[in-house]
Amino acid sequence: MRAIFEQIAKERKRQDEKWGVQNHHSEKWFTILGEETGEACKASLERDWEGYRQELVESAAVIVAAIECFDRMKEGGTPQ
Repeated sequence: MRAIFEQIAKERKRQDEKWGVQNHHSEKWFTILGEETGEACKASLERDWEGYRQELVESAAVIVAAIECFDRMKEGGTPQ
């Protein structure tokens, strides 16, 4: 399990490097998550197991980012 969490943390870092810190409303986070899980569904249907796994990691990283955003908002941040 440790290796999986390390991959999610690495993906979170990649996302921040690509997009910067993101502060979205919950609706936007679910749109982003839906796009990622949709890609996982597509990879599964195509039996692209490496792509499927990668999309699951990316989905998990988006969930972590949403939780991080939620915690920032609780501390007085403002969503975009």
